[in-house]
Amino acid sequence: MSLALIYSRAQAGVWAPLVSVEVHLSNGLPGLSIVGLPETAVRESKDRVRGALLNSGFEFPARRITINLAPADLPKEGGRFDLPIALGILAASGQVAAQSLAAHEFVGELGLGGELRGVRGALPAALQAARAGRALVCPRENADEAALVSRGSVLPAGQLLGVCAHLQGQCPLPAHDSPGWCRGQEGEPDLSEVRGQSQARRALEIAAAGGHDLLMVGPPGTGKTMLARRLPGILPPMTEEEALETAAVTSISDQGFDPARWHRRPFRSPHHTASGVALVGGGPHPRPGEVSLAHHGVLFLDELPEFDRRVLEVLREPLESGTIIISRAAHQAEFPARFQLIAAMNPCPCGYLGDASGRCRCTMDQVLRYRSRVSGPLLDRFDMHIEVPRLSQRELHGADSGTEPSAAVHARVCAARELQQNRSACPNAHVTNGQVEQLCGLAEPDRALLDRAIDHLHLSARAYHRILKVARTIADLDASGRVTTDHLTEALSYRRLDRAHVE
Repeated sequence: MSLALIYSRAQAGVWAPLVSVEVHLSNGLPGLSIVGLPETAVRESKDRVRGALLNSGFEFPARRITINLAPADLPKEGGRFDLPIALGILAASGQVAAQSLAAHEFVGELGLGGELRGVRGALPAALQAARAGRALVCPRENADEAALVSRGSVLPAGQLLGVCAHLQGQCPLPAHDSPGWCRGQEGEPDLSEVRGQSQARRALEIAAAGGHDLLMVGPPGTGKTMLARRLPGILPPMTEEEALETAAVTSISDQGFDPARWHRRPFRSPHHTASGVALVGGGPHPRPGEVSLAHHGVLFLDELPEFDRRVLEVLREPLESGTIIISRAAHQAEFPARFQLIAAMNPCPCGYLGDASGRCRCTMDQVLRYRSRVSGPLLDRFDMHIEVPRLSQRELHGADSGTEPSAAVHARVCAARELQQNRSACPNAHVTNGQVEQLCGLAEPDRALLDRAIDHLHLSARAYHRILKVARTIADLDASGRVTTDHLTEALSYRRLDRAHVE
């Protein structure tokens, strides 16, 4: 047989489209050519494959070898096609039986000695292979992440010889067991370590319960970062589907898959010097950025006005749509980006505006320029704005400073989320504007109160609906079927920057 067909998977964002590796041996001058829009790393695979075959004891055919990676219009990158190319050559030359190839898909880079090396995106490849009803043969390095797909069959191998022995029926590769599913939040910082700041702690609980974006404003050293880092510990545990989506993003990223944390909600905190590409993703071969690495988790932006304004503006699309699309000349890549945005900022350049110490010497022009670094449309997308003031010594060391552990808050948050899931199948922050009007069912006096607040604070229609969503979450935490005046007034109190703008 001079023609062989092997199935593999490419990488396109978080998807793994099928690639058919066709190998044909023909008469003519010996040589090897690869067609089908291969990039540099794929073209270089001919030398890796030749060395791996010879050093594994196989014969490299002295014939003209043509390898087609179909579909031809799909860009191919990396060394993931080394293994299927090598097996295609062996099958086409009759050195390996071709009967069992159709039941498998293959990904893996080859070393010159025939050893298999890990590749990016093994989890998306395993997901697609399972849907196609084929077993995935991959390097041992990728076995843990690929085996997360419970309905799939993953066969890890360390050497090309081991794969060939499996295909020949001489020594079957054992299936790799899943690393297991854990819903715990162990190891997260505890909320009991935060002293005082009862209002900020309450706002953090509401944000966690409804999935609301939160902006904290206050002087340096008041606990804004400390509060933000404790949010993942009070969020509900991820479902298995959410965890797989998050793991798929890390699988294709530069940081790689971490089997110890794949079931935990991610917490990403990029530095304020981060570029737009670092935040949303990009590059010649598009890679996920911080917004995608925070998928189903928390994206924390400390010192918000210090970020480049153009960088912050790119957040507006994923905040609304939950996805980010990166366009390049060759193709587009789409990454998920459904994250909860938590941001912190100082009230002025020196950080002490309104502080009881009276240390602030900033002029009003300096304050306005500082705050204008964050655009109005971006601020409008925060559901909640809160002030985190400096604590007095009595509040810092007093017995009534509040030491409720994360576990207690976590239980209330989970109960509220369960109500939302049963009612709307999503957190309150993600319900549509039409739905939230029905869910709140405001009484006439409460609607009049909200209308007066909207007129006084000059709020947008977006802010109006976000106030309703926060009020609905507060009602859920109280296990209340309807939004009351108390719930509405508390939700209005979390629009601190709107009040400051009017004042």
